[in-house]
Amino acid sequence: MDPARSLADAQPTPFWLEDPGRPRAGSALVGDEHCDLLVVGGGYTGLWTALLAKERDPRRDVVLIEGREVGWAASGRNGGFCAASLTHGLANGLARWPEEFGRLEELGNRNLDGIEETVARHSIDCDFERSGEIDVATEPYQLDDLRASAEEAARHGVELELLDRDQVRAEVDSPTFVGGLWDRRGVAMLHPAKLAWGLRRACEELGVRVYEHTRATRLARNGSGMAVRTPYGRVFARHVALGTNVFPSLVRRVRPYIVPVYDYALVTEPLTPQQLGAIGWKNRQGLGDSANQFHYFRLTADNRVLWGGYDAVYPYGGRLDASREERPETYLKLAGHFFRCFPQLEGVRFTHSWGGAIDTCSRFSAFYGTAHDGKVAYAAGYTGLGVGATRFGADVMLDLLSGERTERTELRMVRTKPLPFPPEPLAWAGIGLTKWSLDRADRNAGRRNLWLKAMDRLGLGFDS
Repeated sequence: MDPARSLADAQPTPFWLEDPGRPRAGSALVGDEHCDLLVVGGGYTGLWTALLAKERDPRRDVVLIEGREVGWAASGRNGGFCAASLTHGLANGLARWPEEFGRLEELGNRNLDGIEETVARHSIDCDFERSGEIDVATEPYQLDDLRASAEEAARHGVELELLDRDQVRAEVDSPTFVGGLWDRRGVAMLHPAKLAWGLRRACEELGVRVYEHTRATRLARNGSGMAVRTPYGRVFARHVALGTNVFPSLVRRVRPYIVPVYDYALVTEPLTPQQLGAIGWKNRQGLGDSANQFHYFRLTADNRVLWGGYDAVYPYGGRLDASREERPETYLKLAGHFFRCFPQLEGVRFTHSWGGAIDTCSRFSAFYGTAHDGKVAYAAGYTGLGVGATRFGADVMLDLLSGERTERTELRMVRTKPLPFPPEPLAWAGIGLTKWSLDRADRNAGRRNLWLKAMDRLGLGFDS
């Protein structure tokens, strides 16, 4: 099938946000508000922060403001992979924090357990399935890398199951798969927008006041607390937690640590039982291939295939622009890759196509900090792995605002920052050269050139 024909009816909108259960947007803030804690941002970071703040202290007065609608940005556009890892995987964690990797794994597993428990306790209908994830190899050298990863994981008490060609194709059948590495318990699949909407409902039931279409425009001191200006009013708060992620931080010194990278995805029409049987996939795991420019894919609750990734597009100057959420050339490329992976699905059509910006930092996992003498906290830089790690980030921000030393605030991962990105045009040139080098490595059995080796030594990189 011509890939272009498969896209003929694709609606240029995130599949998740078209759900008929989408709640109506709330009202904007008009006038002045006063509270103990103001949360800025209605994505996962902000929602988890508001919820956990009320669960820690039901008497705390909490307000959350969102510039558009809850869950409309990355929290409603991602693939729905909810991972336990706080470090963007085994290799990244061991390379950056080897001395505390075991502790980070424990905290990450507890965090994922906490998400599962919260979803059940608040009856959040978000199609939560703890079905795990398989990293698949499509080239022999990738299988060698996965084998080495399995051995390294075992040395650190992490259970990963190495699959050969026949074993991985018994799980999900693609002629391109030569092996895989299965994390059976460390990843859950879910409906990302429904999770955001469910967290909003849980927050409101606990007394959080949520204002939508209320953009924070300015942050300033106000006596012993803080004041945040909005288009139609102000919020006065003792403490402020910033969950703005890819959007320019109200704390200006944070901005050089983040660049936006646009990621794109497609969703098919629901597969028939015959089509689903042709590819297997009975255990509904999430999958991702092992190339530098990788794809991620999973089944939705109604047996559509979500297929995303590969292209990661950095806009010059890091400027966010809604027009970049549509990229037909990437959709065409993704569709071609899809049918190469699953030729059994010839004739399947895509119903949705969309893009969105990922808050990317140079160490690929979140960083944290405070400002204004500890009255303001922030967490950002999840680099595509925020569905699960944002809950941990919320706990870190609340710990930091409390001023108390905790097991989280003592972590070197929490106490340190990534390297900032250089100013333009250096950022544009460096990211472009890195992308070119990663593509070259994918075409050359994974061999990294001198530029990539230098970036590895500096702790810099580029990942979606």
